[in-house]
Amino acid sequence: MSQRQLTQDEYKRFSAFLEQHSGIVLGDNKQYLVRSRLSPLVTLYGLSDIAEVAQKSIDGSLRQLRLDVIDAMTTNETLWFRDGYPFSLLESTIFPEYSDQSRSLKIWSAACSSGQEPYSIAMSALEYKQKNPTAFARGVSILGTDLSPTMLEKCSKAEYDELALARGLSEQRKRQFFESSGQAGMRVKQNVRDLVSFRNHNLLDNYNVLGKFDVIFCRNVLIYFSPAAKSKILRQFAAALNPNGVLFLGASESMTGLCDDFEMIRCRPGIFYRKKS
Repeated sequence: MSQRQLTQDEYKRFSAFLEQHSGIVLGDNKQYLVRSRLSPLVTLYGLSDIAEVAQKSIDGSLRQLRLDVIDAMTTNETLWFRDGYPFSLLESTIFPEYSDQSRSLKIWSAACSSGQEPYSIAMSALEYKQKNPTAFARGVSILGTDLSPTMLEKCSKAEYDELALARGLSEQRKRQFFESSGQAGMRVKQNVRDLVSFRNHNLLDNYNVLGKFDVIFCRNVLIYFSPAAKSKILRQFAAALNPNGVLFLGASESMTGLCDDFEMIRCRPGIFYRKKS
């Protein structure tokens, strides 16, 4: 199998294709990423090299290949309770605010990858409920969305190997919220899975079909988008939030100059964004 790099022109065409169909901006000098993500498809589809994979995905001559290419390029690693502070803020600030409302608490985990974030949110809600038995009388509903069918299938199975379980998950939570899957790993317990649903969604598409939310998590995702796409996504998040709704971005992400629909709330530690009234 040839491992030659794409020419600069080929790389530019492929980058433009990827941005158009997924919103992700590769930028310069990401040849290594394209090569590592697309190499398995060369063998799978019996093609000559990565350049042919890229070209056939662009021209659409093989529809499934195009889907597999976008899937491969948009799959990201994640971990449990990532960064810590958003989940601490849920317990200390967000959950108390919504625990007595007359409807269910609705949370969206956008670009949820392999499911660790929405399941971590669900575990946090169950832990809060355990300490505050009268909270969430109307329940908690968590939606995880992703562009990748492969990731969504993994989310629905809720099965994780030992390597994935070792990334950010305490032994106590592993005992409390997981059970043996009969395979080389563990499965998220039913009471956690009952709070979470999953569906395919592209952040560049319309959000109306998803409904309204009280809290949105979209962390370490916007860094992959162009400024124009970031601005569009943030405005759509604002429209998808209920009044005074909350948005969590990644620790290194900012909406400065991109959207005026939110107020930054500084906490110790971390920050979140509140939809302006």
